[in-house]
Amino acid sequence: MLKLYNTASRKVEEFKPLGKMVKIYTCGPTVYSVAHIGNLTAYIYWDLLVRVLKKDGYAVKRVLNLTDVGHMTSDADTGEDKLEKGAAREGKSVYEVADKYIAEFMKDYHALELVEPDVLARATDYIDEDMEAVDLMIKNGFTYETKDGIYYDTSKFAEYANFARLDLSGLQAGARVEFSDEKRNASDFAVWKFIKPGEKHAMRWDYLGQPGYPGWHLECATIIHKELGEPIDIHTGGVDHIPVHHTNEIAETYAMTGRALSQNWLHCNFITIDGEKISKSLGNTYTLAELSEKGFSPLDYKMWVLSGHFQGTRNFTFESLEAAKTRRLNWRNRIALCYQKDIPSDGKFDEILAAVNNNLNSPEAFAIIDNASLSLDDWQKVDQLFGLKLLDQTPDISPEQYDLIHKREVTRAKKDFAGSDEIRDSLAEQGIAVRDTADGTVWEYLE
Repeated sequence: MLKLYNTASRKVEEFKPLGKMVKIYTCGPTVYSVAHIGNLTAYIYWDLLVRVLKKDGYAVKRVLNLTDVGHMTSDADTGEDKLEKGAAREGKSVYEVADKYIAEFMKDYHALELVEPDVLARATDYIDEDMEAVDLMIKNGFTYETKDGIYYDTSKFAEYANFARLDLSGLQAGARVEFSDEKRNASDFAVWKFIKPGEKHAMRWDYLGQPGYPGWHLECATIIHKELGEPIDIHTGGVDHIPVHHTNEIAETYAMTGRALSQNWLHCNFITIDGEKISKSLGNTYTLAELSEKGFSPLDYKMWVLSGHFQGTRNFTFESLEAAKTRRLNWRNRIALCYQKDIPSDGKFDEILAAVNNNLNSPEAFAIIDNASLSLDDWQKVDQLFGLKLLDQTPDISPEQYDLIHKREVTRAKKDFAGSDEIRDSLAEQGIAVRDTADGTVWEYLE
C-alpha cells in the first residue's frame, strides 16, 4: 500500500488513484544553462516514485515539461526571460540555446538511468493552447488587461491562498513580485505578457492584436490540460514551487475548467553543498560532468541522493559522495558473489518494497539492503526499483577472466607467488580484484 506526503493536506495519506491510469506531471527544467546536481535531485526522487508505482502494478502516464519561454529571472513577472539571458550570454539565438540545453539535460537524465517520461513537452509547442487557455480565463471573468499583459485577478479565486497557506492580508506590495500601479492585488500575476515597442524578446506570438508570450505558470496548466486532463493523480516539483508557481497553476486551472488541478502534490527539499546554498557566485554548482572528472559516476550521485529522504534537508560533500560510491561498489560486489555462490534469500525484499511504499523512504530501504541476505533474484528486483545499474547487461566476468582466476589458483598451489601476483595485477588492470577465502577464491569489482 503506497502512502505519500501530500503537500495539499500536509500529511501522509494512502494513495488512491483516480482511474486505471496514474497521471503524473513533473515540473521540468528551464533550458537556458547546464543543470547542476541540485537541479537534478528532484528528477531522481520522482524517478523512484514512478518505479514504485510500476512495481506496485499501476499503469503510469507521466509528462515532463521543458521550459523554453516565459520563465523570468525573478520566478514571477519581472526580470529578464531566462532564455533571452542565455542567448545573450552565448551569442546564440534563443532557439539554439534551448536546443543545446535540452540535449544536455537529456544526456544527464539518461546517465542517471531515469525512466523515460511518456510525454516530453516543450513549452513552445503549446502556444496555441496557451492562447485558448487565456481566452477561457478572460471569458470566465478571472483576468484584467494592463499595458504590459493579461493578469490573473487572484481576488476572484476564493481558495487562492489555501495551497501555500499564504497570508494575503499581510502580503505587502512587492513582497513576491514587483508591484505595478495597474495591478489590483500584490498576488496577481501575468498569464500573458505583451512585448513593449523596442523591447528585445525573440520569442513572440501575436495575440489580442499585439506581440507577446505566455507567462511561466501557464505552460504547466496548459500542458496538463492537453496531455493528461484534470484532475491528475500526482503533481511533483520542488518546495520552491509551492508559494508562487504551483499556487498559480492551481488558480489558472480553476479559472479555465472549474476543476482541481491535482489530487496529490509531492515536493522535494533543497540540497546544500558544504553547508552553503548552491550558487554560481560561490563556485559550488557542480555538474554531473564535473563529478565524473573527479572520479564519480552519475549513479554514485544517484546513490547519494536516494540515501536521503526527498523531504529532508541534504548537505552534499565529496566525503558523503565517496561513501555513496563505496556503498554502491559493496552492493555490486555482493551481487558478484551471487554469481559465484548460491546466496540464499532471507525474504527481506518485501520489507525493502514496504519501506519505499511508506512515503518513498529510500534511506530505510537502503539500510535493510545493507543488512539483508539477498539472492540474485532479489538484487534484480532491487535494481528495477532504484535504477542504479547494479547489474550490467553482462554483470558476470568473462570466461577469459575466469580462466585467469583458475590459472592463479593453480599457480598459488605450486607456490609460484610471483606468477600469482602477476595474474592478480593483470585482473586488477581489468577492474577485477581477487580475494582468497576459506571457501576458495572469489572475485570482486574494484570500481
